[in-house]
Amino acid sequence: MLTYDRYVVASSLAEVFDILDAHPASRILAGATDILPWARYGRAGDVHLASVIDISKVPEFKYIRQSGNDLSFGAMTTIADFQNNSILREHAPVLAQCAVWFADDQIREQATVGGNVVNASPAGDSQPALLALNASVKLIRRENGSLLERSIPLEEFIHGPGKTAMLHKELVLGFECDSMRACGSAYEKVGHRRSLVISTVCLAVIAKAASNKSSLADIRIGIGAVGPVPKRLVDLEKALIGREITGELVHQIAEQASEFVNSRSRHEYRREVLVNFVERGIISAINQSGITVARFGEEQICA
Repeated sequence: MLTYDRYVVASSLAEVFDILDAHPASRILAGATDILPWARYGRAGDVHLASVIDISKVPEFKYIRQSGNDLSFGAMTTIADFQNNSILREHAPVLAQCAVWFADDQIREQATVGGNVVNASPAGDSQPALLALNASVKLIRRENGSLLERSIPLEEFIHGPGKTAMLHKELVLGFECDSMRACGSAYEKVGHRRSLVISTVCLAVIAKAASNKSSLADIRIGIGAVGPVPKRLVDLEKALIGREITGELVHQIAEQASEFVNSRSRHEYRREVLVNFVERGIISAINQSGITVARFGEEQICA
């Protein structure tokens, strides 16, 4: 059960920080898709809050911008925006692929990327895709009347389930990413049920072909739900860049992914799924990038 003394729809950053100063234990609300499950089903038990601060009307949290190789968007960007916003679809198509797997249409319209990341769930769907985009989290706080901003890489922001690098009374303002326009991408996910599925394994891959169209100039592989925090498979990425891409090479690299499973349950299942996801995701992203490669054991064509 969730109860509160006051519910405030803030209209400015100043108002948000004024309420936080007066009621430091207030709960920030963005899309509100997780707060009732948080209060009901064991994560928090019965909860009474002095204030709930709804930030959905604060303009500083709502922006989507692109300049050169840089892409940025606010914490109030919804998962539906991943699919519907033309800038995000062009410069970060992996986000649209991620959104397809995220809950259902109604929840996607409400759920925000800021909330999904701040919750720091090991099964957070957006996290592998954001990692593959080299995302940094832009944070803001108020000290002695001044607004202070800082950025921290997403891989350093999430410390564990429900734990982040946010300071007291600090807010996620938005995210800064690489533009991956004209790159190939893939997203994979599996869970325990068909609808509104919570990830058991999820993966995002972004690939950029070299000019020779037989090797990679860049590849990013992000994984989630197989351990307490999402990860970039940097060593596997390095082993693929600059080499002639064949199905056998991808298969050999994918086999190494099993060592990254560090979950509390279903270890063998997750290892098998992750290896298959890594192989399939790499090949799918590479094929989209302009390099044609078959799975190991099939006829291989590199052009």
